[in-house]
Amino acid sequence: MLPDNILFSTDPANDLSAFLHKKNYSKLVVLTDENTRAHCYPLLSETLPEHAVIEIQSGEEQKNLDTCGLIWKEMTDLALDRHAAMIVLGGGVLGDMGGFCAATYKRGIDFILIPTTLLAQVDASIGGKLGVDFEHLKNHIGVFQQPALTLLYSGFLKTLPEAELRSGFAEVIKHTLISDKAMWETISQRSLKEQDWDALLKHSVTFKAYVTTEDPKEKGLRKILNAGHTIGHAVESYLLGIDQRILHGEAIALGLIAEGFIAHERNMLNIIEFKDMVEYILAIYGKVKLTDQQIVEASQLTVQDKKNKGNKILCVLQDGIGRARWDCEISIDEVKKALSFYQSLSDIVAI
Repeated sequence: MLPDNILFSTDPANDLSAFLHKKNYSKLVVLTDENTRAHCYPLLSETLPEHAVIEIQSGEEQKNLDTCGLIWKEMTDLALDRHAAMIVLGGGVLGDMGGFCAATYKRGIDFILIPTTLLAQVDASIGGKLGVDFEHLKNHIGVFQQPALTLLYSGFLKTLPEAELRSGFAEVIKHTLISDKAMWETISQRSLKEQDWDALLKHSVTFKAYVTTEDPKEKGLRKILNAGHTIGHAVESYLLGIDQRILHGEAIALGLIAEGFIAHERNMLNIIEFKDMVEYILAIYGKVKLTDQQIVEASQLTVQDKKNKGNKILCVLQDGIGRARWDCEISIDEVKKALSFYQSLSDIVAI
């Protein structure tokens, strides 16, 4: 059962209008980037009550405190009080940052998330995690705060380039690998273009909503959602720092393989399961190229991971397909070995 603040919609303009009608917000602002302003905002704008629009530049490199400063300044110039609300219309970057700005402005105003990418719909918009990158470290500054509403409309996926769809699909893959062997077997028999997006959206959102409701502040079960992220985030952060940005989904795909390698080395994932996982992920994503020196330097960033405790690098490791364990301690040497294994693979893999 979904929380009351999550709504699947086939008519987002009317559903949003109905929600706002029940509220009595003093002012309304819509946060967009240039892409969602052009492709998504027109679908909603005519039915919205009087509102202002704040537009920022798209891209992960914009997800920082400098951009937050610009947003807070515009909110201040608009004289938003604590009874105002922000509608965040965009992908994961905009949702994380816009929600963070709303949750911290005057100690918090209501915000409504309308995620427009697959990645945001199945992952970033669910669970109340908000924040920005800092010193090239992913989501290093942030808070937990639930939106007043998350409105999910699969029609926005039609506006996406294939690369963005592929990026979001990594989180779908992750959800099946850690929770649902039957669903993994279903999706892994299909190419990216053959997936049933409405079914996968509902599956992922229902699973993540259940986990985050059970453990809202990530003290236990919710940590399972970090599968692929310890190593994936380290590589993503490293490449962002040297201006070789990759999509979040590409990083998570890499992380699932690398962390799967560690799980296999520990006899938690058998060779058939591991081989099937690696072959499918590489068929969808290809490979991120890293030099030996880049592997060493990226591996060091795992010590900054938010899941760590003391000097221990803590990771989620698969325990077969459809299950996972959290708080597994791994070493930097294991990370280096896993990334070296990943680099040794050809794009069409034979293990």
